[in-house]
Amino acid sequence: MIIAVVDDLMFSSKISTVAKAIKVDVVFVRSAEQVFLRIKEKRPSLIIFDLNSARLKPLEIITAIKTNAELQSIRTLGYLSHVNVDLASAARKAGADKVLARSTFSEQLPNILSSPNH
Repeated sequence: MIIAVVDDLMFSSKISTVAKAIKVDVVFVRSAEQVFLRIKEKRPSLIIFDLNSARLKPLEIITAIKTNAELQSIRTLGYLSHVNVDLASAARKAGADKVLARSTFSEQLPNILSSPNH
């Protein structure tokens, strides 16, 4: 089970299409408030974040996950525009396990979704 904290329709569609093709369950969360409810319900192996989403507050959520003893083992992956070097650094500092440029994320999406270790 994977949770995607994504509000960009293009990337939601891309993730959904690949997930269906490889038969992986992805739950999309489009509000910061729902993230922790879904985590407790689904116990995901990976949470994907659109780091460029100001509305979803991904850095705050990643920090909260990684500072919670019960949740910190959940893998987190964030993707962002390759020009956002400072945001990439901030995401790593917040505890993101992996940070990728959008283009790399798109290229690696089938492997990301199908890998047990993400």
